Amino acid sequence: MIRVAVVDDEALVRSGLRLILGTAPDIEVVAECSGAKAVEAVRDSAADVVLLDIRMPDVDGLTVLGRLLEAEHAPAVAMLTTFDAQEYVTAALRAGAAGFLLKDTDPEQLVRAVRTLAEGGSLLDPGVTRAVIGGYLAAEAEATAAAAVEALTPREREVLALIGQGLANPQIAERIGLAPSTVKDHVGALLAKLGGLNRVQAAIVADRAGLLSPWAGGPR
Repeated sequence: MIRVAVVDDEALVRSGLRLILGTAPDIEVVAECSGAKAVEAVRDSAADVVLLDIRMPDVDGLTVLGRLLEAEHAPAVAMLTTFDAQEYVTAALRAGAAGFLLKDTDPEQLVRAVRTLAEGGSLLDPGVTRAVIGGYLAAEAEATAAAAVEALTPREREVLALIGQGLANPQIAERIGLAPSTVKDHVGALLAKLGGLNRVQAAIVADRAGLLSPWAGGPR
């Protein structure tokens, strides 16, 4: 069972997400609260996945994100956002957010997203990626991303492309016929070569370097 905590200052948003996720047989919402109570609630509920509002009046979502990721058994955290919150996105990426969801995400997509996060994948769905985090590397020339990718081995580039599709390590292992431990080693090596990026940042580099068709996989 995937244990989920929903952190948002709006009760209506929290209840809506609880209702949607409650329809999935393998997902349980174990906590819902505003930002001020988030760290304690997530810790006490032992949540695997946290859906965290990026902007809240009582406490900044980025502050909560940093505290959650300091925990010994940190959950996967996806930021709940809106189209007008782009100024927060770069900071959230650098802080270690596993992905982003718009608050009006389609119910089926929301359930899939939680499952992906629970499996260790990154969350890069089209509605969020292009509108909200697509500009993360806007200040960087595409040639810069391409140059960084050139330093990778062919296998590492293949793994990077699959990270760009939001796949978790077990899914990548199955796709290319390698042991999960070997994939983990490849992921660690390529992230280090790319400057210590997290999976979401690396996926954006993959896109900028031309390893993906627009968030669907395959060459351009």
